[in-house]
Amino acid sequence: MQRDVSAHLTLTVESSATLVLAVAVAAGHALDEALVVTLDGAPVQPREVPDEHGTRLHVLDARPGALVVDYRARVDGRAQLPAADEAERLRCLRPSRYCESDSLGPTARAEFRGLAGVDLLTGVSSWVGTRLAYVPGSSLPTDGAVRSLLARQGVCRDFAHLVVALLRALDVPARLVAVYAPGLDPMDFHAVAEAWTDGAWHVVDATTLAPRSSLVRIATGRDASDTAFLSVYDGRARLEELVVGAVVDVLPDDDVRTLVTLT
Repeated sequence: MQRDVSAHLTLTVESSATLVLAVAVAAGHALDEALVVTLDGAPVQPREVPDEHGTRLHVLDARPGALVVDYRARVDGRAQLPAADEAERLRCLRPSRYCESDSLGPTARAEFRGLAGVDLLTGVSSWVGTRLAYVPGSSLPTDGAVRSLLARQGVCRDFAHLVVALLRALDVPARLVAVYAPGLDPMDFHAVAEAWTDGAWHVVDATTLAPRSSLVRIATGRDASDTAFLSVYDGRARLEELVVGAVVDVLPDDDVRTLVTLT
């Protein structure tokens, strides 16, 4: 399977700032890629900082001006699965900033009592997919799983946060992954959940907006606080434009009842 992915960002840096980008394909893939950053037309060389789960952060210190980021990659085949980490699985059982599993325990137990393995993942995915409406712009960056459930609407990260929170409430390790998603419409960065079952991490995407086997990992973490495509520190920068692309040579079918690993 060959996938071509890209991201184009334009920003106005209003005061000198440290910018952290998470747009590069995660380590471990066979790929051809390029990252070009310019500030007022002059090249800027970010430094790459490896993070957990193969996440590759690119950090740059930018003075005020017009910043342009262009990333593209061609990904061939599938990456090797990283070794299973028990400490990571334990972390992914805890409540986190956007996944309030402790508050959702009674709901999870009432709705999914008696389910396990693929049946549980399918049940949670379908339940979230029918309880939330996908409405672009309907949620705030500070909304967590509980607020999304009460609002009955959200975007991909809200669907993923609710899936993660419900699974953790049932003692299933779960985490959030930012991905490139061929077939997604409208195209954007996408967020899905990963759950630990049957000895591996498996993808759960309650939006069903893109086939899971075509996804390309970018960043992995407890929730969206660990996987943002752009973070700004020690200054101010305004995002002016974001254009994301992701295509695959053959778009595969998907069946939510089938376990799929994101490699």
